[in-house]
Order: sequence, then structure tokens, then C-alpha cells
Amino acid sequence: MTVVASIFVKVIGFPHQVRQNYKRRSTHGLSTPFILTSVLAYTLWTVYGLLKGDWVVVFGQGAGVIITGIILYQIWIYRENKSED
Repeated sequence: MTVVASIFVKVIGFPHQVRQNYKRRSTHGLSTPFILTSVLAYTLWTVYGLLKGDWVVVFGQGAGVIITGIILYQIWIYRENKSED
């Protein structure tokens, strides 16, 4: 069940947010500390998976690193727009 929930978040939830941010050219309303924490958590889990040789964890959490990294990048590039709102 955890795997299914994780897949929904990474394949549906975060990509939808990326698309919304792109369309609006803004990340207004997003919590930067939450995204930073998510990137850190996914990164640490990916490292753990690498150390344990658990490729299911590596690929699953690695996807989280990529998608939350994209959102973090959007926060950075759209930061000027955020202050205009």
C-alpha cells in the first residue's frame, strides 16, 4: 500500500504541481521549506537504497529527488514572479 501511495504522489501529485507552476510562471502558495525537506528526504532515502543495494528504493526515491528538484528549480527561477503577487 505504501508503494502505491508513493507512486501516486510522484507520478500524479508532484508532476501536476510542476505543470501548474509552468503554466502560471509562478510558485505562489508553495512552501519552500516543505520542498527543501522533500528533496532532502528523497535524497537520503536514495542514498540509503544505494548503500543497501535496494534498487526498488533507489528508483522509487530517485524519482522523488528528480521531481521535487524540478519544483525547487521552479521556485528559484520564478522567485521574481512570486514577489509580484
